[in-house]
Amino acid sequence: MKNSKQIEKHIKGVANHRRIDILLLISKSQGITLDDIAKILNCNFKTISGHTLKLVNAGLVDKNYNGRTILHSLSPYGKIFVKFIENFKKL
Repeated sequence: MKNSKQIEKHIKGVANHRRIDILLLISKSQGITLDDIAKILNCNFKTISGHTLKLVNAGLVDKNYNGRTILHSLSPYGKIFVKFIENFKKL
């Protein structure tokens, strides 16, 4: 059972439209690189890197190292938030 402070950490992680876009994109493309995220979202690499780091720190995205390449995927909590966002969009 999570306490209020832990829940706050996750919610603050998605409290930005760009981070929501990144989270939804990763959900559709598990193992995506920062370069690909930046290209698909038509956004600056440094901006995407900063937002992705916040998602990692919030426990919503996992980084997997494959040589020099870093692949991004959803954590179990990230999957829960994606379901929430997709359901919330339908309201």
